[in-house]
Amino acid sequence: MQETGRGSRKAEKKRKGKKHRLLKAGMLLFLLSAGLSYVYLNRSVPDQVNIVQGEQEFIRFPLLFHSTLEMKDKEVSLGNPSDIPSSQIRISGNEPFQMLGMKEGSYQMEVRLFGFLKVKDVQVDVVDESYVIPCGTPVGIYLKSDGILVIGTGTLTGADGMEVEPAYGILRSGDYIEAINGKPLSKKEELVEAVNQAGTERVTLKIRRGEEEMTIAMNPAEDKDGTYKLGAWVRDDTQGIGTMTYLDLNGRFGALGHGISDSDIGGVVEIQEGALYETQILGIEKGSSGNPGVMSGIIYYGPGSKLGEIDANTETGIFGTAGNSLISRTSASPIPVGYRQDVKTGPALLRSSVSGQVKDYQIEIRKVDYSANHRTKSIVFEVTDQDLLTLTGGVIQGMSGSPIIQEGKLVGAVTHVFVQDSTKGYGIFIENMIKH
Repeated sequence: MQETGRGSRKAEKKRKGKKHRLLKAGMLLFLLSAGLSYVYLNRSVPDQVNIVQGEQEFIRFPLLFHSTLEMKDKEVSLGNPSDIPSSQIRISGNEPFQMLGMKEGSYQMEVRLFGFLKVKDVQVDVVDESYVIPCGTPVGIYLKSDGILVIGTGTLTGADGMEVEPAYGILRSGDYIEAINGKPLSKKEELVEAVNQAGTERVTLKIRRGEEEMTIAMNPAEDKDGTYKLGAWVRDDTQGIGTMTYLDLNGRFGALGHGISDSDIGGVVEIQEGALYETQILGIEKGSSGNPGVMSGIIYYGPGSKLGEIDANTETGIFGTAGNSLISRTSASPIPVGYRQDVKTGPALLRSSVSGQVKDYQIEIRKVDYSANHRTKSIVFEVTDQDLLTLTGGVIQGMSGSPIIQEGKLVGAVTHVFVQDSTKGYGIFIENMIKH
């Protein structure tokens, strides 16, 4: 009997130990799932949402498990399709919910995981319905950098045959030279002249490196041709061909859907000023697998061919004010602006004048990323229009900025092409351009 009792107690202890281990493993699994869900939600749920005043908006967030949304302000109500709108709702998975904004302004919505773990606050902007004119026309682009842009440093060969690199470790790729010996610079020729006047004497440069401004000193070196140089490659402007996306009712324009970056430094060029000019497309190289196509053309510079002023070059495009000649030749009708919740997989139109005249081509939106993680690659689409495929092979360089229209609203713009498949491309939500 005693042996049996001991055996029973051992078995009970073993069962309790197993139960404890299972409970512990379950708790760890829950904590791991909650942690991963928290990170996923924080990255996937956008920081800001636009809704039109007085319109019932249906929105989807890529939520996992059970999440709670709560408005901090009564001017915006929430609800599920079958519920009466209120200030708080609970949703699970990818089910849609409703938002109704009664008054223009900015409001806060709190997102909680499992009803108690706060993930983030989402800014809800209630806006009046906006109208813009979708363009799709090619334009010549000229940008003047804000300072003399340093591309990189290099070696010089002096008259004695010795190689030197005076700027090495002093100037960096991406620096902007603003002044030399206290004299402001507006073009690289002024820098070249000042360096030659200094000879090998020490010069002081005022530069901008990121957000920091600093003063550095260095000695130019004599090149074998008898001139004096800093040993740095510099640039003060850039130009190219892109596509106008929209013109608003106040004469402001947006184009490209992405910023103009310097190919050597990779970053968006900081500009002092810029302009749009007339351009003529001379030829099209079709895209193919591994080889994106391109539009080739010429830009007509001069006062009579100037179309507008550029005042911003940002991650989401170039922006500025259109001139009278550009406004007068824009004949399309204004259409409403669509926000991210209006974009969905399915048929859409791409507007372009790549053929020589403005036309709308059929595309299919394959994927929509509603988060704020890829601002210029939120839309994945495929060209299905046979005319455009025959003409260009799909998306080609120079089509960046082409408007994407869905259900009568301007919802986005073309930004990139898939290198391995020119029939597919990326697009930006138009709201990301308009609120640049």
